[in-house]
Amino acid sequence: QVQLVESGGELVQAGGSLRLSCAASGSILSINAMGWYRQAPGEQRDLVATITNGGSTIYADSVKGRFTISRDGAKNTVYLQMNSLKPEDTAVYYCNARLRRDYTWGYYDYWGQGTQVTVSS
Repeated sequence: QVQLVESGGELVQAGGSLRLSCAASGSILSINAMGWYRQAPGEQRDLVATITNGGSTIYADSVKGRFTISRDGAKNTVYLQMNSLKPEDTAVYYCNARLRRDYTWGYYDYWGQGTQVTVSS
């Protein structure tokens, strides 16, 4: 079994900062990439940022220059530092990991349950 547990979401004023964390645990053989997605009410779930085990990153255009994704491979943990937050960043943020479980073949996507980020104007 695999678990992804997010933390760090809360209410913050526009212009403020937050740091999200997500720790993956369980029967994990290896992790290829981890990332963050977000979903606002009535909207689809969109990519925010991803990072591979080699350190390559991808960011949504809307967060470039404001958000930074990082990863601690030894702890199977990914972080999202969010600065200069805007009301339009309000959403539920979901952690994603593309990983291979013990005694299995292939990499599959796993998701956390989400953490709410609310940015007030």
